[in-house]
Amino acid sequence: MTDAVFTPTADWSSFAGVLRTRFARVRSLSTALVAALSDADASCQSMPDASPSKWHLAHTTWFFETLVLRDFAPGYRPVDPAYGFLYNSYYESEGDRVARPIRGMLTRPSLDEILAYRRHTDSAIVEVLDDLPAPARQLVLLGCNHEQQHQELLLTDLLHLFAQNPLLPHAYPSSRGHISAAPGPLRWIEGRQGPTEIGHAGPDFAFDCEKPRHTVWLGQHALGDRLVTNGEWQAFIEDRGYSTANLWLSDGWAWVRQNGIEAPLYWRRDECGSWSRQFGLDGLGSIDPASPVQHVSYYEADAFARWSSVRLPAEAEWETAANGFDPELGTFLDSPGAVRPAPAGAQGGIRQMFGDVWEWTASAFLAYPGFRPASGAVGEYNGKFMSGQFVLRGGSCATPRGHARASYRNFFYPHQRWQFTGVRLAKDI
Repeated sequence: MTDAVFTPTADWSSFAGVLRTRFARVRSLSTALVAALSDADASCQSMPDASPSKWHLAHTTWFFETLVLRDFAPGYRPVDPAYGFLYNSYYESEGDRVARPIRGMLTRPSLDEILAYRRHTDSAIVEVLDDLPAPARQLVLLGCNHEQQHQELLLTDLLHLFAQNPLLPHAYPSSRGHISAAPGPLRWIEGRQGPTEIGHAGPDFAFDCEKPRHTVWLGQHALGDRLVTNGEWQAFIEDRGYSTANLWLSDGWAWVRQNGIEAPLYWRRDECGSWSRQFGLDGLGSIDPASPVQHVSYYEADAFARWSSVRLPAEAEWETAANGFDPELGTFLDSPGAVRPAPAGAQGGIRQMFGDVWEWTASAFLAYPGFRPASGAVGEYNGKFMSGQFVLRGGSCATPRGHARASYRNFFYPHQRWQFTGVRLAKDI
């Protein structure tokens, strides 16, 4: 468990104080994200891949209650034994659970009851934190990072839900301004060549799938200095990118035809039939040609790269380029304005490595050489999902600041696009 998730460098008494602050900050942010939602808003489920906001709030609380309080706090009694069945996500070792596609049927408990459940669990964690053994404190840290993942999922699931409503309501106030200046032509930044190490190394937190650190070989390559923009994507559409079969992987072309895909998710046509509008958490507004394209699938990203006569980056190429950048600098969840990616700045060199949109890579989500899952329930966290998915890197405008790092490996199936997913191009030299 320790080697797979967290290895401390400081003494535990010092770590406990930092962890207490981190726990309070993470838990309060989740509550703030739903402050403007009604019980109905928080209970609905728009598709099988999404979950209700209320479920995210309860599941992250169940994680702390079950894996920390139940197992490490003597005498603790769960708030409601039924919550284990209602709010377990995919942990087979924790028993049966409500199937993911029907989480929206959980109209009870109410949102107020779930918020009370959170307050009770928070108080219990704070009360016992100083006395917890090292493995339990590691689980609290894992739980904080786990909840940050669910904060982003809560927002993306809420966006998908509101996009199904004919009224197109907004979740947060709009701050859309003028159309941004074009970022200029894409430039190519040559990457490192030869043997290099990737993967997490060091004592600070990382998920198990980021380890172990290992050596890979990089051929001569270059990365685009910025993300692909909406304007560039509009050119792809106008050039019949979505109707040109030889640009697409076979599965991607079948997906396009079966689902009538014509543009990124949440793009809307105007009264003249042009793709000029985009729905976001701040409602319906104009598409900014200079902003990064978002909500595209791996299939779309790969087709766009083929149309551009280049390719998507390998995750090792991306990580090597990202090393040395401050992962907290970028457009993240706490950036001013609504949750929306920002145009590339004017500075030279490679840009937008962190924040804005998750960047699809050409790398399958597989175990690194020497990977071993942890024992117990946390061993189910990532390892069992290493099949049929692709790696994304860098974080997004819905990612809490401080949650991203160069070694972070997000992963989704190639058809999925309700997350804040975008594109950076790469090419061989």
